[in-house]
Order: sequence, then structure tokens, then C-alpha cells
Amino acid sequence: MAAPLPLLHSVPHSAGLARPGFALPAGACDSHMHIFDPRFAPSKHWTRQPPDAPVAAYRQLQARIGTQRAVVVTPSTYGTDNACTLDALAQLGEAARGVAVVDADVDAAELQRLHGLGVRGLRVNFVTPQSWGTTTPQMLATLADKVAPLGWHLQVFVHSEQLLAMAELLRGLPVPVVVDHMARLDPVHGADGEAFALLGELLDAGNTWVKLSGAYMRSVVGGPGYADTLAMGQALVRRAPNRLVWGSDWPHTTEVPGSVDDAGLVDLLGRWCAGDAALLARILVDNPARLYGFGPVPSS
Repeated sequence: MAAPLPLLHSVPHSAGLARPGFALPAGACDSHMHIFDPRFAPSKHWTRQPPDAPVAAYRQLQARIGTQRAVVVTPSTYGTDNACTLDALAQLGEAARGVAVVDADVDAAELQRLHGLGVRGLRVNFVTPQSWGTTTPQMLATLADKVAPLGWHLQVFVHSEQLLAMAELLRGLPVPVVVDHMARLDPVHGADGEAFALLGELLDAGNTWVKLSGAYMRSVVGGPGYADTLAMGQALVRRAPNRLVWGSDWPHTTEVPGSVDDAGLVDLLGRWCAGDAALLARILVDNPARLYGFGPVPSS
């Protein structure tokens, strides 16, 4: 097979000019990314300058790596204001779904409005201090009851120790739980740590999903290969291939600007899947379609 042709110009917030080393299947979904648009003001409590990462720039990333679908996740920058995410969903159309951020007192009418605009889940962030208020485990129970009638899921961003502390709560929630960024598992422990064991139990129970994303968050060796995540990623793929999705986490706001090569992240997923095309299609196409409610992949 001929090597993929290089890009002629760089993609914003993405290092390198190479394309991934293999072609992604039709309908491949980037299940975790963020849009930052200067037309939308950050939360009044937010103190850092957000990146300029609008839909037009993200479309360049799609063209580079070969994804066709996307899940837009409201970043902490905007607090509980989902206007930027909703605008992105309108621009991206049926090829996108959203994960919103709300306070625990959100009412049914607002949730119905969000559903009609393409939102299919809520994110609760326990890692980054929230500018708009305090995130508590009780929020998960409250929000789960509210979104259950809509068929939504709750997406949680947690440290591994927080996952362990909330184990019983997560087991009892009446909606699917999607764990961000592989629960920030420590690659040093790989598949042998206590947090991985719990995550495996949750996956086996059938109500939990994991996002294969954010490999750089705990990697010691760094990119573009993130070799110390290999055993852990492969173990997750072996454990629950039907409840994994992949995300780029573009524009990579936790990292030094311009330091993350998204083609390298796609290639890392290929190594986690040992190059198995059927596994890659399941994680990139079939699983996101089930979790986010995408329709059939259009025929070319």
C-alpha cells in the first residue's frame, strides 16, 4: 500500500503534516472534541484565554485524519452555557452529536430543547475545578434521573482515585456512564492497577463505556507514540471492544499548544487494536452509532 500523501499545510492546534498510517473506515467518529469560538464569551469566572478553535478549523482536522462524524463536548471554559456547542452542532449537521454541561437544577424543558438540537449526554467534570460551581457525586444521581427518559448517558471526567471512591454510585445509576480519557489510568500500573480492575468490572456489567482518548494526560514517555500506554490500551480493547469509543480531544487544551500530533493519536489507536480492521470499525463507527444515535453510514 502506498504511503499516505502528506498535507500541504498544517492544521490548527495539531502538530505535524503527516496523515495517519492507515485509512479510517467510512463513518469514523471522533467521539471527543471541543469547539472554541470567539463569538461566544467564556464564563465570567474563567480566567484563561481560550484557544481560537472554530468549526472551520476542526473541519481541517477531519480532512487530515479521515473522520466524518464528531461528538462536540462543551468545555469547562463556557461553564453551563452550551451556546458554542449548539452552534457547532448546527454547522456540522447530522454528522455530529453533542455532550452538554448543565447544573443539577436543569429542568425538563431545557433538556428537551438540547435533545432537539443534537445533544445526547451530559458531562460532569471532577478533574478540573468548575468555574460555575461545585461538582459533587450527588449531581450524578440527580442528573441521571432527569436524563433517563431521554435515553441519554452521563459522561464523567475523573481521576482514577475518584472513580474508585464513586464505584457504588456508578454501579447503580439508571443510565449509561461514559468514562472520559480512560479514567486517567496510570500507564505505570497498566492493566494491573486497582482502578483498571474496577473499570473492567464496570465494563463487564454492561452499563459503562470508556473513551479511548487523552493518552497524553498520564504518559511519561510522551508523543507522538505514547508507547507507555500500549499495554493499557490493548487491555481495554480486549476487555470490552463493544463499549469503547475513540476521541482526539482536539484542540488539546491540557497540553502545550501545537505539541500533539493527531495523526499519531490515530496510529496509536491502530496499535491498541493491533491493526485489526474489524476492531477499528467497531470502535470508530459501530459503537459511536449506538451510543450517540447516528444513522446508517451513507453509501459512497
